[in-house]
Amino acid sequence: MMTHETLRQKLKYLDGKDYGAYQSILGEYSYPDFELYIDRIQKDPYAPPSTGIFRVRVVRKRARIPTDMTDSYIREVALRDFLARQFYNNCTKISKGRRGTGHSGIITLAKPEQAILERSSIVTHDDFVEARFFIGFPALGRRISAKIADAMLFDELPQIIRLSLYIENLCVDDIYRHIKIAEDADFLRRKLDSLGLIAFIADGALLPRASGVDPRPLKAQTVVPFQSPESLRLGIKLPHAGHITGMGVPRGVTLIVGGGYHGKSTLLNAMELGIYNHIPEDGRELCVSLSGIIKVRASSGRYVVKTDISTFINKLPLQKDTTLFSTQNASGSTSQAASISEAIEAGAEVLLMDEDTCAANFMIRDKRMQQLVAKENEPITSFIDKIRQLYQEKGISTVLVMGGSGDYFDVADHIIQMVEFIPQDVTQRAHEISKNFPTGRADEGGQGFGPSIQRIPIADSLNPYNEYNKMRISASDPHKLIFGQSAVALSDVEQIVETAQTKAIGRAIYYAQKYMDGKKTLKEIIHLVIDDLNKEGLDLLDKRLTGDLARFRELELAAALNRIRGFDVEQMRSA
Repeated sequence: MMTHETLRQKLKYLDGKDYGAYQSILGEYSYPDFELYIDRIQKDPYAPPSTGIFRVRVVRKRARIPTDMTDSYIREVALRDFLARQFYNNCTKISKGRRGTGHSGIITLAKPEQAILERSSIVTHDDFVEARFFIGFPALGRRISAKIADAMLFDELPQIIRLSLYIENLCVDDIYRHIKIAEDADFLRRKLDSLGLIAFIADGALLPRASGVDPRPLKAQTVVPFQSPESLRLGIKLPHAGHITGMGVPRGVTLIVGGGYHGKSTLLNAMELGIYNHIPEDGRELCVSLSGIIKVRASSGRYVVKTDISTFINKLPLQKDTTLFSTQNASGSTSQAASISEAIEAGAEVLLMDEDTCAANFMIRDKRMQQLVAKENEPITSFIDKIRQLYQEKGISTVLVMGGSGDYFDVADHIIQMVEFIPQDVTQRAHEISKNFPTGRADEGGQGFGPSIQRIPIADSLNPYNEYNKMRISASDPHKLIFGQSAVALSDVEQIVETAQTKAIGRAIYYAQKYMDGKKTLKEIIHLVIDDLNKEGLDLLDKRLTGDLARFRELELAAALNRIRGFDVEQMRSA
C-alpha cells in the first residue's frame, strides 16, 4: 500500500495532462486516519457516477464503533443506514461541488431516502467500517486539474470521513435512536401475523408527505395526527417505545372510503410503504405492514408474457387465449389482471388498490350495464365478483380505496371512512345501507377463483448486453431499469423507493439466470436469489465492488422480471 504523499506527488505530475491519465493513480493509499482504495476511475468527466468506485476503510477500534451496534442483522442495517446518511450529508456540506467539466469536483454517495435499508454504500466488519462513494475527478475541458484534485483528496475527503465514520464526531444517542426505531418497527411487523393483521398504523403518526414526488413528511401546521377508531384500536408493547396504541387493519377485505381529499390515498400509501422501517422524524416510524403486501394498478402499454388472466378476462374476440396471455401493449384491464396473477404467483399475501389508478371496467360492472350488455358479450369478470373468492380460497386479503361505488359494501369485511384525515369505522352502517338498498346486480364470479399458475423462465430470453455487446444494467431513477437493450418501465411498481434498489434488481435478474435451468419456477428462482443475498449480502450481485445497491423484496424482483420485453417462460398449472 502506497502512502498518501505518494498520491499527492502523482497528482502534481498529472496536472494538465489528458483526463485518461487519472487511470495511473488506481491503487491503495494509507492516510494517517484511514485507507483510500481507488478501485475504478471514470474514463471521462461526463461519465455517470456509477462508473467509478472509491472506498475508504477506517479501523473499527479507531472509529470506536461499539459491538452492540452490530450484534443483530437489524441493528447492523440501521447503523449502516445511519452512517450512509451522515456521509451523504457531510459530502453535501463539505464538498464544494462541481468545479470544471461534467461531474468534476463532486464527492458524493448514493442518496438515502426515508426508508432504513441495507445498502452497499456502507459496510461494517469486525475489524473495519468501509464507505463506498464517488469522486468526480476534476478536469477543465479534458485536462486534469491537479489543484482541485488535491483540495478534494487532502482537505475535503478527510473532513467528510472524520465527521461521518468516527463515533467521537457523531451523536451516539442519535445512532441508538435510529437503531431502536428500526428494532421497534421490525418487532411490530413480526407481531402482525399472530394478531390477524395485515397492517398497523400508530396513533399520533403523521401520514401526509411533502408532495407526490417528495417522500419526506409534510411539515405544515395543519397536518392532522392519525387517530384510530376505537373499534380497531389495539395496544402493543414494543421493546423500546413501550406501550403504544394504533389501528390494526385485519385480514380480509377492507374498504377505505370517504370524500375527495380527506386522506384515503394517504392512508393506503402508509400501508404500501409500511413494508419498510422508517427513519426518525419521518412520521410513519410505527406504521408497518406485512412484508407480502403489494400495490396493484392498471398500467396500459406494459409487456405481459404467457400469464393466465382467464380468472378475470375470458372469451376475447378472435378467440385469443387468455389462459396463456401475451401482449406487447396491455390495456388497462388486461394489465391489472396480469399484475394480480403475477402477484399471486410470486407469493403476495395482500393486494392494495386505489380506484384512481385502477381500470374502471375491471373494478365494477353495475346492474344497468349488466342489463344492457349481456355477460356472454362481456369478457371481463369484475374484481368485485372475485375479491371474496381471492380471500376465501387463496387467503389473500385486499385493501381497496373506493370513493365511487357502494357496490363494494356487499363484499367488504371492514369499511373505514376518512373524515378530514381521521378514520372512522363505518362497517355496520355500510352493511345496513347494503341491506336496505340492494343493488340488484348479478354475481358474475362463477364457482371459484380460478387456477393458479407457475411459470418456468427461459434464461436465453434475457440478454443483458447492449447493441455494442457490452453488459448494460443500470437505472437513472427508481422506476426505469435499463437491462441490455430494454428500457423497463417500472412506474406501476410503486413500492420501489430508491434508484439503488432498481440497480440491485437489475443485477439480481442477471444473477438469477444461473438458476434458470428449464425446471425451476419463477418463484423458486426468486427464493434462491433472496436466500443467497441473505447469506452473502449485496456484493454477491456485482463482481466489481459497488456502492449504489440497496435491498429489495422478492415481489419487486418478480415484477421487474415480468416487465422486460422479450422475457419468455413456459407455463405450468396448479389447482
